[in-house]
Amino acid sequence: MLFLRFNRYTLSDKKDTHRILGIDPGTNILGFAIIEVEKKQIKLLELGVVHLSKLGDHAQKLKKIFERVQTIIDVYDPSHMAIEAPFFGKNPQSMLKLGRAQGVAMAAAITKGVELTEYSPKKIKQSVTGNGNASKEQVAAMLCQILSFKLDGHYLDATDALGAAVCHHYQAGSPFGGSKKYSGWGSFIKDNPGRIK
Repeated sequence: MLFLRFNRYTLSDKKDTHRILGIDPGTNILGFAIIEVEKKQIKLLELGVVHLSKLGDHAQKLKKIFERVQTIIDVYDPSHMAIEAPFFGKNPQSMLKLGRAQGVAMAAAITKGVELTEYSPKKIKQSVTGNGNASKEQVAAMLCQILSFKLDGHYLDATDALGAAVCHHYQAGSPFGGSKKYSGWGSFIKDNPGRIK
């Protein structure tokens, strides 16, 4: 499991501080991110991936997903988990496996008492960039600007998880949340000058 850790942290008792776990489920690579929100300011605590490709048995992959997600929850104590919904593909077998991976990650959170919200890939892209059809690279670039960090190329798979966490923050009552649609980058930047650094 690869981790990109940001700043030392301590578990906080402050009522205005909470943590969100973002998960991008996968059967070969599972991305995850932990953000902390304090007075509507977002701080990235950790970004990482869990490699599953060396586990040949699908049941073993599901077991590892469940255990890793629970370990992350034990370490960081998030109050919410935002997970990316599987997109519909042409291969039913792949969709079935991806759905199982998502279900196991969801079960890991539910059994730990973590609130859960699912977001479509399009919703995450819309929330982060203002464009529901943005590329993975555009989402990653915007997240780097929002959170003021540089992304190591090894962690591009984790940016979808980070996008889910940031999307949940925006959708849960942030001034930048809501369902407004934008026609492109220009109109998004005009309405959200604070998101550009």
